[in-house]
Amino acid sequence: MQKKAICAEIGVYKGEYSQKILQITQPLKLHLIDPWQYQEDKMYQKACYGQLSGGQLLLEQKYENVVNQFAKEINLGQVVIHREYSNEIYSQFEDNYFDWIYIDGNHLYEFVKQDLELYYDKVKKGGFITGDDYGKGGWWQGGVTKAVNEFIAQGGVKLVKISGDQFILKKQG
Repeated sequence: MQKKAICAEIGVYKGEYSQKILQITQPLKLHLIDPWQYQEDKMYQKACYGQLSGGQLLLEQKYENVVNQFAKEINLGQVVIHREYSNEIYSQFEDNYFDWIYIDGNHLYEFVKQDLELYYDKVKKGGFITGDDYGKGGWWQGGVTKAVNEFIAQGGVKLVKISGDQFILKKQG
């Protein structure tokens, strides 16, 4: 991913990947989007924000840890934390705002599809839509792969690379 970009990570959890983004790409602005909200539904029992999370109290701690971890960058305006669901905040960003986004939120098909569709216009032409857990089944039953494949088939993006379980798409139009 290009350095000195305006970018977003959807699905932050503990901020480990966020830290890598900062170190490697040195973005001008990194938007971290995550509700840090416990999901009680049985389908989420193996998800990091479901039963495996340990509950809302532990997710609150993870949120606070992320805020503390990036306090310096937040104060400098380099990192902005949005404690909201991605579908609730996308309209706050102008079209063609992001150089690239990284999608690692809710892995169920309908949510990945929604993130791809909602954030497509928010990415600049020639920008990148990237993400995690492509090719994996997991508790989400292959939702990432299905949504990404359908999104590619609709046109408007070109598959640049799949490396391990990471995907990179380039916005064409």
